[in-house]
Order: sequence, then structure tokens, then C-alpha cells
Amino acid sequence: MIEPVALSTLTTMRVGGPSSARVAPATERDLITETLVVWGMDEDWLLLGGGSNIVVADDGFDGIVIQVATRGIEVLENGAADEEDAVETDDPTVSISGSGFAPVRLRVQAGEPWDELVDYAVQQGWAGIEALSGIPGSCGAAPVQNIGAYGQELSDSLVAIDFLSYETGEVERLERAALNLDYRTSVLKQGLRGVVVAIELELHDTAAEASVLGSNLGQPLKYSQLAAALGVQLGDRVPLQLVRQTVLGLRARKGMVLDPSDPDTFSAGSFFTNPIVTETFARSLPADAPRWSLEPEPADRVIPLEEYMGVGPIPGEESVRRVKLSAAWLIENAGISRGFSLPGSKAAVSSKHTLALTNTGGATAAEVAELARYVLGRVQAEFGVNLQPEPVLVGLTL
Repeated sequence: MIEPVALSTLTTMRVGGPSSARVAPATERDLITETLVVWGMDEDWLLLGGGSNIVVADDGFDGIVIQVATRGIEVLENGAADEEDAVETDDPTVSISGSGFAPVRLRVQAGEPWDELVDYAVQQGWAGIEALSGIPGSCGAAPVQNIGAYGQELSDSLVAIDFLSYETGEVERLERAALNLDYRTSVLKQGLRGVVVAIELELHDTAAEASVLGSNLGQPLKYSQLAAALGVQLGDRVPLQLVRQTVLGLRARKGMVLDPSDPDTFSAGSFFTNPIVTETFARSLPADAPRWSLEPEPADRVIPLEEYMGVGPIPGEESVRRVKLSAAWLIENAGISRGFSLPGSKAAVSSKHTLALTNTGGATAAEVAELARYVLGRVQAEFGVNLQPEPVLVGLTL
């Protein structure tokens, strides 16, 4: 057991009062053993990884913090490459079918820093998480909100997790389907209590095609901003290391890569999730409001006159189609600019990206919450959209 610690020193937002005590198990066995001991005590407990997606109140946490400090990446197995031969080409951006991908399974300890895992995978020539470069936090926290960026999500590569259940006190294997992974959420975020001990991923070993092409290529690009930054087209494939470097550059320009010299990175990352609304509601917004349909376009079909009289959508069809909006666009167009802060407050909207709320130096958790409430109110008043906070709030309400 460790003496009380200021949670502001353990979180990237750099706010938060003290905890009553902390344990920081560094091995898988210790994580399980010490967690069970804490659960057996008559104390509240708080699970903490990299501290990048949490905002703790100024009063701190009256309980025991379990800070997961385990490390380790284990290769479980390698599959055989596809039988179809790789296509020979001198163009490193060309899409290749039957490219000789071999699956590689990894078991990663929950305390392993996420970006260090991505860096290691890229160096090994393993594709599947390269666009998730630069995301702060630990691997154990990754499935909690199904981290994603630039066209990739953890759910694309996650196979299962090893989970220490609060209900049973046993380590259980939960397959991906059991986690109900969706946009920035999972059963782990929706109330399933316990501790992620390790995650299992399946990536693609590109060594076979690299022997032909001379380079380890990432997966086909799915995000237009990333493709534009690379100077290629959607669906093209480029070297893994180049994808990683470009993503890190894009994130750094938004203040989304931790940098001790840049106060804009003293944040919890994106403070608000992109809202998901019905297509009908999305059409009520200005025409230039960005939106992305989450379901494929319905197939054309002939509608009998008695079923549809020619005015408006078919009842019960269009209204259930979901559309994702840009929270950043909503915030900016509600009149909140980059760098905005309330009078006298040391909490501010990032000067680089309106989705992030930052600690400009000496901010309190109360100031962060006050600013968040102001942003929420402006967006709701202007567009009728209720933004949802992305980080875990401890002792705070919005």
C-alpha cells in the first residue's frame, strides 16, 4: 500500500485532489492478488491506467486507487500466409489482393502504454493499429471505450480480453462479441465492474509481401484526412512507418500528443464524443454541418402507391438510420473558438482543436467542469444537440 497521492500527478489533465491510498501492481499476478485484497476491504476503489481519459474532482477520491502498472507483449501464434501469391509492383500505394497477410496474435498486459504497443507493432511490420498511433493511455483502457482514430478502431483488431470480474473474483476470457463494442463505448464503460488484465489482438504480419515490395504496407486507408496528408487516395496502402509518422504529426498539430512543453496537451484528449443522431434530425442542421451515415444506403425499391403517397420518407424507415455529427464543428459554430476560456479561469478550449479542454496552468477540476457545462449549453441552445463527455468524471457532474 502506498501513501496518499495527488491524482493531479497521475492524470494528463493535471487536476484532481488526493486519494486515500494507492496500489500499483507491476505484474499480472500482483494485479490480480492486490485487486482482490482491495475488493475485500470496505473501501471505494478507482481503477487507473495512464490517466489520460479521466477528470477527478478537486476533493480527490476517498478510496483506494488501483493503478495498473503491468507491462509485457507476448506473441501467441502466427498463421500461414494466404495461398494466393502477392502481386509484384513497384508502386507502394497500390491496393493488393491476396497480399500474403499472415495473422499474428498478441497478448498484451493491461498496463502497457498503448502507443508503445503501436510503435512496437509497426517496427515488426504488423498492420492493423498503425492509424491509432499517438493515443495516450494504457492497453487495458483501450477496450473500455473502443479507441479509434483515422479510420481504425480497436474493435477491428481485438480478439478478446482477460477480465478479473468483481462479481466472481475470477479471471474470465471475454470474447470481442461479448463486449458490445460501439462508438467510444462498451459493456466495460456501461457498468460491467472489474479489471482488464490483458488484451488479445490479431494483427497482420506483412513480412511476406514486404519481401516482394520492399516495404511493410499498412491496411487500406479509410480516412480522407489521413489519405490527403499522405498525398494518396482512400483505399491506398502506404508503408506502416509513414502512416505512423503522419498520424503523429496530425495529432500533434491538434495538441493530441502528450508534450510537457505544450499546455494544449494537458487535457483528457477529446472531451466530447461526436454525437450520433437520426438522419431526420441531421437534415435539420445547416447544410455545411459534417455528417457521416453509420448504415449503408438503403437499396432502391419500387414502393406501391397505397404504401407511399409520395410525400416525405416512408414511416419507420428513414427515421431509424443513424448519422454521426462532428462535435468540433458544432462547438465552433456555436460561437466557441479555439483558445476560448471563461473570465478568470485557467481552463480553456485548446488553441489547436475545439474538442479538447485544457489546463493552461493551475486550473482546477471545477474550472474544467464549468467550461464543459458552458460548451454543452451553447451547443444545445444553438443546435439542439446534447454533447456527451468522453472522459470518466470522478466526483464531477455536468
